[in-house]
Amino acid sequence: MQIVTDDGVDLAPQQKEGLDLHFVPLNFMLDGVTYQGGDDMPPKKFYEMLTEAENLPTTSQPSPAEFAKVYRELAKKDPDILSIHISSGLSGTYNSAQLAKEMVPEANITLLDTKTVSCPSAWQVLAAARAAKAEWPLEMVLSLVNSISQKTDAIFTVGRLKYLVHGGRVGHLKGLLAAMLNIKPILGIDKTTGKFNERGKQQTVKRSIRAMVDQIAKVYPEGSPLRVQTMHGNIPESVELLHGLVDDRFECHWEPTVQIAPALGAHVGPTMVGVCFGPLEAYDDIP
Repeated sequence: MQIVTDDGVDLAPQQKEGLDLHFVPLNFMLDGVTYQGGDDMPPKKFYEMLTEAENLPTTSQPSPAEFAKVYRELAKKDPDILSIHISSGLSGTYNSAQLAKEMVPEANITLLDTKTVSCPSAWQVLAAARAAKAEWPLEMVLSLVNSISQKTDAIFTVGRLKYLVHGGRVGHLKGLLAAMLNIKPILGIDKTTGKFNERGKQQTVKRSIRAMVDQIAKVYPEGSPLRVQTMHGNIPESVELLHGLVDDRFECHWEPTVQIAPALGAHVGPTMVGVCFGPLEAYDDIP
């Protein structure tokens, strides 16, 4: 079985080691020029471009034809393909993959909507890739990924709302009011709709970060063993603060911190900082 995903799934290089993953790049437009994400557009380069850009970025999903090309090439080696993608509630990527599936009848393609993005999506992809490498049957792989989905959560905040407003993820009036009141929202992703939901709000990023850690502590008692990964746009000082506060209150098994890819960074901006987490024992079944 071969695993296909997209670059809205944020994986550190260390996490990919030893795994056979195939990525379909997502597109973004900046100052009238369209770029592809992926290895040729690392996050550091993207945020440097974003700082110098005159306009806010927009994104677009890969076309069905782009997906079909990947599926056809992979099917020559092994027709069994599991294609795992970022939330259909936030991107049309999954829909493009659905259309492409019908274009490649020679492949046995199973599609999976993670209903989330970034690191939570990556944890599902990692579980699937490791299970596939261990030659688990498809039904067991899907059951494992569903379990990871249910037991993993993520929360984040942003210092500036203009990217969320521009991308339509926050209404203009609500965003304007929040900006006037200097409100920093705390956001998560609904596991049913796959869309952003509000988990709270504070008046500074530091307060939001502390409130995020408090929210984790409402679910897991302090000292609980957790699997944790921090993520950010281009704000290392905030992610360091978040990392330290979580580490102080829980027994953490840390995954490498990641800079979020352009596919998400275009919608949340460089001031995004967040954390992905779940109870450590929930991941014991991953081979």
